[in-house]
Amino acid sequence: MSDPAPGLLVRRARPEDLDAVGDVTVAAYAEFTTGPDDHYVALLRDAARRDREAELWVAERAGEVLGTVTIALPGSPWREISTDDEGEFRMLAVSPAARRQGVGETLTAHALDRFRALGFTGVVLSSLAEMTAAHRVYERHGFRRAPERDWSPMPGVHLIAFVKEL
Repeated sequence: MSDPAPGLLVRRARPEDLDAVGDVTVAAYAEFTTGPDDHYVALLRDAARRDREAELWVAERAGEVLGTVTIALPGSPWREISTDDEGEFRMLAVSPAARRQGVGETLTAHALDRFRALGFTGVVLSSLAEMTAAHRVYERHGFRRAPERDWSPMPGVHLIAFVKEL
């Protein structure tokens, strides 16, 4: 199988990446927020907090951050629905200019590899129902819908769950 994203490097975020990570995350989620005053935009932009409280990873090519994912390990406040033996990742984001170039596929594969290496038995994530492009990526990696784990973090926001056994 050929590399889906030639020249793409996945690595832990560095301090000099944090502004770009925030910008990429906000841009990737823009169509799913209510605009700049949406409270969630501040969380999306706060890459420094995610880096402190979880593992923040970036996908970059030629020094440009094209995507990011937050890996929430046990003890991280970024974990939402995972059990102790499950990994959970959040805020997988791909720059709109880099979509359809394998960045999301590569970040998803990296998260799964990371959880496998740590000995987790499964992986879970939550997503908005409208994020259908992301759902296709997850399904290609073997995730299945888990409607029994759907939930709402606040009124008017319904998140759907996906699970994968490792």
